[in-house]
Amino acid sequence: MIRFLLVLVVVAFFVLCAAAMWWGWRNRARRQAAVLPPFPEAPAWWRDGKPDRTPLLPVATGVYVGTTTAGDWQDRIAVSDVGFRAAAELALFDAGLVVSRSGASPLWIPVEALREARTDRALAGKVMTADGLLVVRWRLGDHLLDTGFRGDDKDLYPRWVAELNRLAERHAPAERTQGGAEQ
Repeated sequence: MIRFLLVLVVVAFFVLCAAAMWWGWRNRARRQAAVLPPFPEAPAWWRDGKPDRTPLLPVATGVYVGTTTAGDWQDRIAVSDVGFRAAAELALFDAGLVVSRSGASPLWIPVEALREARTDRALAGKVMTADGLLVVRWRLGDHLLDTGFRGDDKDLYPRWVAELNRLAERHAPAERTQGGAEQ
């Protein structure tokens, strides 16, 4: 009888922990939804099937790691389905970046929103070896966000970083101040 009660206590503890995590995630999403504007919708030419447009770089495959508040690698955005990891493909066009995620809506980052790209080792609670993640910083309304991608072929990162930074510099030079940092 004592073992049975002990098992019930342990199971109840784990159920309460899982419920607390779910409530915390739901409340985080609610708070962020009140502050963040809606995420941009992928353009019609993308939603209607793969576009006839040619990507600027070969499509990269890998894992969408998540999106966080810029500069805070653990502050994951929980709004909509943006907070969940998924297998993904990156496609870069003159109009913007598409993160096509399996089982989730595509994440569209218009070229005007791009700020910079870099490699990093940690984002959204995922820690890798040095330069294991491709991180894209972009603007959503008044908020800067970092979106992370772990590519299957990390040798492509330098080309992606260079091209994303070139597009960002071309389309958002007015916001850049002293030494390339935004304020």
